[in-house]
Formats: sequence, structure tokens, C-alpha cells
Amino acid sequence: MTAQALAGALADERRRAVFAAIVLGARDVPSVVTRTGLPARDVATAVRRLTDAGVLTDADGLRVDGERLREFARAGASSPALPPVDRRETILRTFLRDGALIRLPAQRGRRRVLLEHITEHTFEPGRRYPERLVDEALRPWCEGGAADHVTLRRYLVDDVLLTREQGVYWRTGP
Repeated sequence: MTAQALAGALADERRRAVFAAIVLGARDVPSVVTRTGLPARDVATAVRRLTDAGVLTDADGLRVDGERLREFARAGASSPALPPVDRRETILRTFLRDGALIRLPAQRGRRRVLLEHITEHTFEPGRRYPERLVDEALRPWCEGGAADHVTLRRYLVDDVLLTREQGVYWRTGP
């Protein structure tokens, strides 16, 4: 993170309000909405941008990434503290927890990254799966999260990562 990236992450008044609410103990979006009075959509956007910038972490609830800020302070304003954040890894960290899907991203590009990851780690290229096996393979991804295996299966087919014909599925994506 550079001084410019940190300043950019906190330049917006709404992001500063969200940041302050989290510093003062809000651990989830509804709590931040209550404390700031901002619309939930603005809060969710601010949380995503602050997380992408590396200012926040959402492991075990929203928290300021104090270690990352300390590293930045030690490194000085003119040099980056850490290598640039990989967009794919940021998305996976945001929406997966202990190998399970927390929720599906609303944005298509982010959802595609997540679906590609699930496809790569669940289905073998060239192998055919009856629907029952597809459901069994997807259920562990959905345990304890806000998504269900049927919705996940539908997204995989809609994004042409799986192809379906007469109740049989096969991997067509990456």
C-alpha cells in the first residue's frame, strides 16, 4: 500500500465514516449502517473498497487491518509496504471462509472469479457428472453461508463453466 492508495481509500467521506464505525466496534454491515446512518448499499460499497485497499479485513467480522497499517507506517510514505494485492485473491478472501462460500457477489465480474475457483476445485475436465453428484459436490461450498447449491449450480451453467444435457453435467470452463 502506498501513501496515495491509503489516502485514496480514506478520501471519501462515507468511507471515513464506515472506517470510524469499524474502529469503534461495528463488526458487520448492519451495525455500521446503524452507527453511521448511511444507506446499506453505500456501507457495503465502502466496506468492499476499504477491504480491497487492504485497510479492512473481514475475517471474523469487520476489523481494521492494524498489522497492514503498521507495516505501511514502518516502511515510510514513499515506499510500498507490501506487494500489490492480487484482485483474485482479494475476491476469494472476501467471499470464501474455510473453504465455504459466505455469499455470492452481486457483481458479475467478482461472481465469475469465484465461480471459476469453485469449478477448478470441484470438477475434473472431461468427466461427466449426474445432477445428484453435482449437488453433492456443491453442498460443501454452501454450508453455513447465504447461498444454496441449486443457485450455485445455476450460476455455473449460466456462466458456461458447466454444461448440462439431459441431467448430465460436465466442465466446460477453466
